[in-house]
Amino acid sequence: MGLFDFLKTKTNTAQTAKNRLQIIIAQERSSRGAPDYLPLLRRELLEVIRKYVNVDADAVKVDVIKDGQHDMLDISVALPDGQG
Repeated sequence: MGLFDFLKTKTNTAQTAKNRLQIIIAQERSSRGAPDYLPLLRRELLEVIRKYVNVDADAVKVDVIKDGQHDMLDISVALPDGQG
């Protein structure tokens, strides 16, 4: 065990924090171009789906995908086991 081993741990922690920050920034940048109605659409879809199936709030994902010149909605719902 070297005298300066404690510095290596801080470097790894700093690098981890930097990587996490880069991920957060990338997510923020990608969501800037998303339409304003997506959170409301997701919430309303969740309400409708919950009328028929008991799902978690995180079960519904709504994204916009660019397909050439067209924007497409990508909607996925994770159903609980035994209900699909």
